[in-house]
Parts: sequence; structure tokens; C-alpha cells
Amino acid sequence: MIKTVGMISSYGALESRADWLWQQTPHPFGTWGNIQMQALAEKPDFLLMYQFDFPQPVQQLSVLDRVRKKQKQPEFNIDNLLRGVSKERIIYLLREPPLEEVVEINKRNYQQAEKYCGYISGPDDFAPTPDYMPAIWYHSNSFKDLNEMPCPEKVATCSWITSGINRTANHRQRLDFLQSLQASSMQIDFYGRGLQKWVKTSGELNNKWYGMTPYYYNLAIENYAANDWYVSEKLWDSLLAWCLPIYYGGSAADKLLPPGSFLRLPSLDEKGIAYIQEMTSTSDAWYAAKDAIAEARQIILHKLNLLNWLSEFVTQFS
Repeated sequence: MIKTVGMISSYGALESRADWLWQQTPHPFGTWGNIQMQALAEKPDFLLMYQFDFPQPVQQLSVLDRVRKKQKQPEFNIDNLLRGVSKERIIYLLREPPLEEVVEINKRNYQQAEKYCGYISGPDDFAPTPDYMPAIWYHSNSFKDLNEMPCPEKVATCSWITSGINRTANHRQRLDFLQSLQASSMQIDFYGRGLQKWVKTSGELNNKWYGMTPYYYNLAIENYAANDWYVSEKLWDSLLAWCLPIYYGGSAADKLLPPGSFLRLPSLDEKGIAYIQEMTSTSDAWYAAKDAIAEARQIILHKLNLLNWLSEFVTQFS
């Protein structure tokens, strides 16, 4: 019997998304194996709390914030969000990295989740169950297209799709590296939102596919590379577009993907720039990696897929 999985998240863009993850399955309405992903279902069989930030306790707020909360907000009741799902069937997955600036928030979220959730995981050592975040991706192509398409024509050298976010030290390090790359005059096309005025950008993209697919290489640079768990859609998106990622991140990718399916950027400094320059000077590395890229794509689509993870989780209740 198909079980319904609902979802709540602190990502504002997902609050009213009825079709969340539907592009990650070949079947209608979010069906994968024994589950159907129905984020807004009123009475789901299971509930996924996906990067959900529990409200900060009132006693930890400033005096002014306490007054505002009392005046403008009704008392928060978590039970209203749980939709009647029992604790053992509620899943808490934290997907953001444990950056120094948010570690305490993450720890507090885990502590709160233990009251309501039967399974709690995140990409950090202090999570109740440390593990990688199952794969999501941001291409709008159908699953069938991604699964069956031949490799598209490659006509350009290298791209990097990033953003101008600078709120943490890691974000600022990435922007410094972007500035150094741009000064090197290498053949790299930069895309992204909110980029600083000094970036010679090709503009924003509604679909990352068009900023990746024509390129042999793509820079996939994580915001965090200091543990064995964190890996994000930056790598999945790059491989699904048949790019050879030049990847900066932790060791999780080595455990999840076949050897040779990505290049590892050694550092975000002059050594890293020299490495990119060497690898992108010809398309030889891409051709050598083409079979490994094809294998990695199938692993992402069928094994690492968050829908597949949820289906396997639900199976234990059969």
C-alpha cells in the first residue's frame, strides 16, 4: 500500500509547494516505490521535517523581541504542525552545513526534534544520527529526461553558478576565491543571484541546466568542507548536467560516488587556481571521466535520491 509523506520546512519557498520533489520521480504526483510525496497532505502517514527551525524559546529572546512576540504572534503550538502523525513516523532531516555561525542553532534544533521525531539526522558529527543529506537537485527537467538522455553537446569550457551571500566567514572565503579567479582571466563563465557589482557575471538563471549543460567543467564549491558528511546539490546538479565537477568539499562525495566522476579542487587559493587552469586547458579530463559521470548520474537519480531514501525508511514499517 502506498504511504503518504507530508513535509514541513523553514525554507519559505517550500511552504505552499504542492509539487515538491515531484520532478525527482518518473511517476505522477510524487510516487516512488511505496510512498507518495504530498508535502501539504492534511493527514499524511509520515511527516518529514526538512530543515525545520524550531522557534527560539521566549526566555532566550531580547526584552524587545519578547514584547513583539507577545503583541504580534499567537502562542506557538508545534502539535498544530505535526498533523496527527505519531512520533516514530516523523523524520527530522537537517540539510544545512554546521558552519560556526549556526552550530548552536543546529544543536538546539536537534534537542527540540528529540521531543517529537523518531528519526533525527544531519550532516554533522553532533547529530543524533550523523549522515549525508539524501540528494535533491534543482534542474527542472523531468526524471525521464535526466535518466534516459544521451550526453548533450559540450561547446564551452567552464562555468560557476554561485551567489553573493556573504553572511559567514565561509561565504566570504568563497567570494574572495571568485575575485581571484576573475583576476586570473581564465575562461570561466559566472552566473548567479545577488552577486557583487565587481563580478563580471553572465546573469541569473531560472534553470541551472542552461548554465551547466553546454560546459565541459563546472565549479562545485561547497560552503563547508570540514567533515565527512556534508555534500550538497552543487555536486548533484553538476553531474546531472553531464559536467565534470571541479569539486571543493568534504570526503562524503568520495564515499557516495564512483572514482573519477569528479575532480577534487585542492584549495581556495593560488594553488586551486593553478589546478583549475591546468584541468580546463583541454577537454581531455572530461572525456576520460565520461563513463564515470554516466555511472554517477544513475547513482544520484536512483540511489541517493531523497525519495528513494524516504521509501526505504517507510519500508521498515511494513
